[in-house]
Amino acid sequence: MTRGRLAVHAHFYQPSRIDPWTGLLPEEPSAAPFHDWNERVDAECYRPNAQRGNLETVSWDLGPTLAWWLAANHPPTFSAFVTAAARRNAMAQAFHHSILPLASAADRRTEIRWGLREFEFRFGYRPAGLWLPETAVDLPTLRMAAEEGVRYTILAPWQSADPGVDTRRPYRVELGDGRSIVVVFYDAGLSTAASFEPEATTDADRFARERVAARLSGDMPAGEAPLAVIATDGELYGHHLQFRDLFLQRLTSPDPGMPDRGFEVVALSTAVAEPPDRPFPTVRIAERTSWSCHHGVARWYAECPDAADGRWKGPLRAAFERLAGGIDVATESLFERLPGAPDPWLLRDAWVDVVVGATTAEAFVAQRAPSVVADEDRQRLISVLEAQRWRLAMFASDGWFWDDPIRLETRQVLRAAARAVRIIDEVAGTSLERRLVGDLSLFVSPSRGIDGVEIYRIALADLGPLGVSWP
Repeated sequence: MTRGRLAVHAHFYQPSRIDPWTGLLPEEPSAAPFHDWNERVDAECYRPNAQRGNLETVSWDLGPTLAWWLAANHPPTFSAFVTAAARRNAMAQAFHHSILPLASAADRRTEIRWGLREFEFRFGYRPAGLWLPETAVDLPTLRMAAEEGVRYTILAPWQSADPGVDTRRPYRVELGDGRSIVVVFYDAGLSTAASFEPEATTDADRFARERVAARLSGDMPAGEAPLAVIATDGELYGHHLQFRDLFLQRLTSPDPGMPDRGFEVVALSTAVAEPPDRPFPTVRIAERTSWSCHHGVARWYAECPDAADGRWKGPLRAAFERLAGGIDVATESLFERLPGAPDPWLLRDAWVDVVVGATTAEAFVAQRAPSVVADEDRQRLISVLEAQRWRLAMFASDGWFWDDPIRLETRQVLRAAARAVRIIDEVAGTSLERRLVGDLSLFVSPSRGIDGVEIYRIALADLGPLGVSWP
């Protein structure tokens, strides 16, 4: 029998909590005794896993907004990610954790390009893999990823459109024009056990013997090694459940003297290397599906039955999409009036270098838009690109994930929207925020009975008078 392989993937991500005006994280009393939730999760998860060497034995992706925070606030933890990434066991992540199948073509491309570029800047090489937020997928998204050089991604087994898919082997998805992308379907049983069965992970050796080895048994095509992939939130290991970082260490780094388990622990990047003489079988994907919504991607735009009352989700997304359209029209109009009429969308794709600190805004303009020399024009260009940054951020998936828009996650995307619209209204002389406020009046918090306008007011309470006529 060909020796089996186990790959464990950890999706490290926290909702961005930085203030769009100050760039700082406000104090979060619910995270006490820590200042904020990032601090708490670092202490319970990121730092222990870094210290135990787990980052070097598993596959992982690190959310760009989280990477920025770690690099700025906890350099030793972040350095462990950098060291581990040199083993080529890391994947990139689309930048703002937005649901790509719900985004426009331009936004998808920007999110993918920003995620790949941020990874390259942080870790020093172009990633081969891309984590799709919530594993939300459709063919256009895979096609765009492949066009940017992405070779593989991870999906849930129910995201295959072909019944009876064997998750113990990688597959290729044909994308047309001679392009394809490798897809690995994680093992649902193993991943669910690791995530939601505390008793299953009290003993890593027993888990390896009774769960992993059992999944790797059975017939495989001649010469092909069976593969089991466990994919979970990275925060599972120590934050969601205490001591699970120890379970991960034991599972992926067994003692040299212990009995042979019958399988190897491998990096996912190794497992997806396609042999030239034995191409992976092809598979079709189930369009507009994800790993955390039983109804495709409805959780982020509709009255998904996964939420007790999701009637607010559609109106909020519609309000943001209308706002995004208005910001985009103003952006194009403003850029047409700049010397040389630079392409706003090419510049937006490159603006990630400013966001992650690879260059300054002034140096960016000098290099990318050299025809724009007047101080007033340069500042206008910078302001509009910053508006586009926050306009992208307002679509972060966290704003729609839970049951109620009164939560901090939804208030955070409302603050991002406010930052974007106020920049544009000031620079372009538009009145988009007034229109946004009208649209926000169309939904209500299920628990509080207040409408989106009042939630917007609460989200922005620290900014003083809002300069908008409130209903």
